[in-house]
Amino acid sequence: MTDIAAIILAAGRSTRFAGRSDSATKLVAALSGKPLVRHVAEAALLSSARPVIVVTGHQGAEVEAVLQGLDVSFAANSDYATGLASSLRRGVAALPATCAGALILLGDMPLVSVALIDRLIGAFERGLAEDAPAPLAAAPVRAGERGNPVLLGRDLFAAIATLEGDRGARSLIDSLGPRVVECLVEDDGALVDVDTREALRMLDGA
Repeated sequence: MTDIAAIILAAGRSTRFAGRSDSATKLVAALSGKPLVRHVAEAALLSSARPVIVVTGHQGAEVEAVLQGLDVSFAANSDYATGLASSLRRGVAALPATCAGALILLGDMPLVSVALIDRLIGAFERGLAEDAPAPLAAAPVRAGERGNPVLLGRDLFAAIATLEGDRGARSLIDSLGPRVVECLVEDDGALVDVDTREALRMLDGA
């Protein structure tokens, strides 16, 4: 077994969800009576990923409050307004040196399952054990489309440190060719995020 961490990105401003007059973050909005980000954190904690690090920024105190009692650590990103890349950099910087990789989970994707997380970890670990060139990442593929979460190997951490603006891990993964382990999944949670209040209402009523 290798040490694979989980990084939950929970720092963004949620502008599409909040609207101009509301500064609250969508991550504390309830789905089935539980805050969105808590769904994600609990799935991560039930998986084999350790440690679980939550990157906070906008409304960070509120995010931390809804995660009280969970065995997660927090990494505050004061540069969250510059875009997603700053949160990725902050999360990776907070990882223990023993981690061979990290799953990048988005705080607004509450349907990602424990099984999906563990399947990605298992696929990555099997790739490391083979004689072929070691994988650099792993990603789920649903109906021909790459989804989330993605697993980034330690060899990508230096490249993550150079990302700027709203560039996320996808820009790195798309350039890796066969060194990405693709897991074909039937799990819709790999593609479902919550960007708007209407999306949350529809999901809650599903």
